Amino acid sequence: MNVSVYKYVLLVLLVVTKNVGAATPSEEFPAVAVEVNQQHYTVEYAYSDQQRALGLMHRLHLCNDCGMLFNFQRTKQAQMWMKNTLIPLDVAFIRKDGSISEITQMQANDDKLTKSRFQVMYAWEMNQGWFAKNAIQVGDKVVIKPVE
Repeated sequence: MNVSVYKYVLLVLLVVTKNVGAATPSEEFPAVAVEVNQQHYTVEYAYSDQQRALGLMHRLHLCNDCGMLFNFQRTKQAQMWMKNTLIPLDVAFIRKDGSISEITQMQANDDKLTKSRFQVMYAWEMNQGWFAKNAIQVGDKVVIKPVE
């Protein structure tokens, strides 16, 4: 095989592999309503293993009040990572009773795991700085409802 054909085949394989393995943000997530401090937000809802694995990966931007709520289906010490996540985010870990146990900053494309210190049922990701800007803090109660 000559060098130019080899380069072409390699390029095609690279593009195909990247596109096959990369889920796109066009994949639909259902919406869920989140209420905290008498404010109401509608965010994307990741409740299946596949949805939680994809999360906010491959997004180039996130609108000001957009985000994602992850439902782990049971209480556990949650682990989040930012692999292929292009936007710096904050994550609020939420206990089963709805109280925010901690809020942590996560950096774009960071492979380091961010672990909750406590057993939680949910993780709520928003743009970095969003929780502080909206006066949402540890101890606040979050109510999660279906979108009406």
